[in-house]
Amino acid sequence: MANERVLIVEDEITQITLLEGIVTRAGYVAEKCMSGQDAAQRLLSTAGPKVDVVLLDLVMPGMDGIEVLNTVRPKMPSLPVIMLTAHSSISTVVDAMRAGANDFIVKPASAERIRTAIEAALKTSALVGEIGPMRDQMAGRAAGAGFEGLVGTSDSMQRATELAKKAAKAAIPVLIEGESGVGKEVFAHAIHDASDRAGTPFVAVNCGAIPENLVESILFGHEKGSFTGATEKRIGKFQEADGGTLFLDEVGELPLDVQVKLLRAIQEKEVDPVGGRQSIKVDIRIISATNRNLAEQVSHGAFREDLFYRLNVYPIHLPPLRGRKGDIPALTEHFLTQIAEMEDMPRRQISADALRLLENYDWPGNIRQLQNALFRAVILSDGDMLTPSDFPHLQPASDIAAPAVESFLPLHRPTAEAFEGLTLSLEDSDGHIRRFDDLEAAIIAKALEKYHGKMAEVARRLGIGRSTLYRKVSEYGLDK
Repeated sequence: MANERVLIVEDEITQITLLEGIVTRAGYVAEKCMSGQDAAQRLLSTAGPKVDVVLLDLVMPGMDGIEVLNTVRPKMPSLPVIMLTAHSSISTVVDAMRAGANDFIVKPASAERIRTAIEAALKTSALVGEIGPMRDQMAGRAAGAGFEGLVGTSDSMQRATELAKKAAKAAIPVLIEGESGVGKEVFAHAIHDASDRAGTPFVAVNCGAIPENLVESILFGHEKGSFTGATEKRIGKFQEADGGTLFLDEVGELPLDVQVKLLRAIQEKEVDPVGGRQSIKVDIRIISATNRNLAEQVSHGAFREDLFYRLNVYPIHLPPLRGRKGDIPALTEHFLTQIAEMEDMPRRQISADALRLLENYDWPGNIRQLQNALFRAVILSDGDMLTPSDFPHLQPASDIAAPAVESFLPLHRPTAEAFEGLTLSLEDSDGHIRRFDDLEAAIIAKALEKYHGKMAEVARRLGIGRSTLYRKVSEYGLDK
């Protein structure tokens, strides 16, 4: 019998009783909460036993499922949460996934569907639990290695490395641009280790992972009693990095009001803790990173122009892994060696067919995804040689799709008006240029038809994010 604990959060007595029976019969320990407030309090409390999976109802009075997720996710990023709802609209799915739901079940659901979702969530949680410490250890081993610890001989990688080496010799702000998972923090650490600040603190903060109401406190610190929950004085990341380097990852996610204070802190070299009475001087080097186009955000008013010019003194662009596939064999060997050392196990070899599979894959998650894929393969493989069968999630059909979401997305069959032969007409029936949103809707409709409603494939072909695609499908009524 399993000892894993499943927290069921549901406000209807009939539903919570049915779910409790399913969970108990599956061999898990069931615990119940009948409100979002109680669930958030239970999950954030350190008093009770550890919760392994959450079955969370979306629609509840008071604090709903999305609010519960937004409350607990910052402190429990790896907790598997399965969202339950009677509403399966595209916007509902997108909101739940953005908030951090791992799976999405439409009620009423069969006992088998719920059991399968719990089993999958537990397996994923186990792997994430392994991968997290592994990534921290790898980052720790890379720290101090400088540029010698970087792997890759492709032209684009060499260009980025040469720029970074020059940046290390000066104290100017550096902005590292690139997609998520390309190794921006590793590059920032290399610059720090090769600079005259080597041996001083290197403090990294992911600006996109901080709850908006805590950004200022985490960056600049706060005094005891300065706001509800401030039970003691805390120094911020700026003070932690004093004398060394502060790495602001995903800096484009910062709210505009915090951007103003960040600009002042950089210009004046001092910070104002929340609730503090005087400024505190700091001596830090700023290295920032983003996966967004900050210049475009400036033009849209989402990022301050003066802060952009302050951070973008020395830009370095890191290429995506699909743009440097020649480095995949070397990266694979590097990660396999590290995994063997850290897990104290024989080093796995990889077959030519499996390596070819890795080289042919597009890697939307870049180096981080390659690292995780190899770790999963090593842990789950029974043999000494990794083969293509050890990478089932890299098959083309899987891509980066979310099956639980896609399973109930209706296939849109565009009407004849949406098509005009094999081309898309730019003019309407009166000979005028069609509206941009009309053209965009027609393009998405054609893509949905061509790729049989597979949202991951449609998003990849159109060059947009899946969340953006879901939103546009809903806006244009293509899910009806």
